[in-house]
Amino acid sequence: MKKKLVYIVISVTLCLVIGFLASFATQSSVNDWYLTLNKPSFNPPNWIFAPVWTALYILMGIAAGWVWGKGFHHKYVKTGLYHFGFQLLLNALWSIVFFGLKSPFYALWVIIALLIMLILTIKWFKVVSKLAAILLTPYLLWVCFATLLNYKIWELN
Repeated sequence: MKKKLVYIVISVTLCLVIGFLASFATQSSVNDWYLTLNKPSFNPPNWIFAPVWTALYILMGIAAGWVWGKGFHHKYVKTGLYHFGFQLLLNALWSIVFFGLKSPFYALWVIIALLIMLILTIKWFKVVSKLAAILLTPYLLWVCFATLLNYKIWELN
């Protein structure tokens, strides 16, 4: 159990660091370029994103650490964690493309790839641990919402 806790702490830390680094791209334009965009009526206030993403990164890290704790030597654990790592990189890439490059269109393609990779991650995590798959469910719902929001922002602009 102690080993699993170490894996969870490492995974949560990794997710939070990736989120923190991606936030640099977000901060570069959230208070200027992003404010000029037409947004749909269901666009949440800017202050909500940081706490939501922090909670999601923590849940993601717990899920990944839980799966990792089942033993990296298992084929399904490795497969799930590889998918997890790839979706985490797509997550960071989305911020860079949307906010850093100021491209809602290309960001939409990135978030669609992220959504697909996240669904595959949940599928593989479920093989290893139903709890880990459940822990990713809020993240999946948020990415679905973010995909719709990204699409509407692209459409309106």
